[in-house]
Amino acid sequence: MQEQQLRVGLIGAGRMGADHALRIHERISGARLAAVADPDLDRAQQVAGGFGARATADAFEVIDDSAVDALVIASPGSVHEPLLLAAIERGVPVLCEKPLTPDPKSSLRVVEAEEARGEHLVQVGFMRRFDAEYAELKRLLDAGELGAPLMLHCAHRNAATPPGFTSEMMIYDSVVHEFDTARWLLCSEIAAVSVRAPRTSSAAPDGLRDPQLVTLETTCGALVDVEIFVNCGFGYQVRCEAVGERGTALIGADGGPLVHRSGSWGGTISDDFRDRFGAAFDREFQRWADAAHQGRTDPTAATTWDGYAAAAACEAGVQAQTTGTTAEVDLAERPDFYTP
Repeated sequence: MQEQQLRVGLIGAGRMGADHALRIHERISGARLAAVADPDLDRAQQVAGGFGARATADAFEVIDDSAVDALVIASPGSVHEPLLLAAIERGVPVLCEKPLTPDPKSSLRVVEAEEARGEHLVQVGFMRRFDAEYAELKRLLDAGELGAPLMLHCAHRNAATPPGFTSEMMIYDSVVHEFDTARWLLCSEIAAVSVRAPRTSSAAPDGLRDPQLVTLETTCGALVDVEIFVNCGFGYQVRCEAVGERGTALIGADGGPLVHRSGSWGGTISDDFRDRFGAAFDREFQRWADAAHQGRTDPTAATTWDGYAAAAACEAGVQAQTTGTTAEVDLAERPDFYTP
């Protein structure tokens, strides 16, 4: 007997939402797109129409729909909190794109609501946890093959920024991924954040300090440095090198084969995040859908607590940007409900 497909409601039909709609339709087994919500009804209809889903401008209509088994939230982070609280109240599994919410106070309210319900329902879309290279680095560190971790050297580079991109967004939209991966790779919380900047690149828009160097102090004693360069000009590049007591491991080298020719050598560089992490997104969604079928969340995915911890680190990062000092991360006590 064929298993019933998971009926997915999508909230947010922008670039990310439209990409996820295609992913659910074409590359995820056991799931289908049932409904799409976006304040721009025309945009919702355009995304939904290609997949036989219904469209609406009301996100809460999709959350409350008994014909929807699970939700993907790909709307702007500023509206996530009420959507998540409504989904938790109904008991619907959710894959929420980062950020969980834009600030730690609202994220903590979501944590408290999920804990009060007593069910793990929300998975946060930190897709690097599902990338093959990151997963191998995590295995090496967990197995102790590099010895105790001492440092992570990270680089996060984008070719260019869209209009209106701010220095704060470098933390909230970009370095937030390093906050999550550092916590995940090191099994440690972030204790403090500092931010320094060299001279600004001539390619940076007026008012944007780009690049920046972000340093994370962790509770396990390891240090993490992150070069964030969002107008590098040459493509999308994410790297991470772990330095342990007995060895190092580097991931994120340029994709494709490294070719040496007469007078030249090189490889390829991704155009954007969808190219670099497309397979990770697919794996993330498939494992989320499989878990949702069984009424649970994927145990390897980022939890609501992880989303809150990332938001707290972002708040400290912006404070460090603004003051030029090291900012401590103000983190609540982790509930037993979220014990790894």
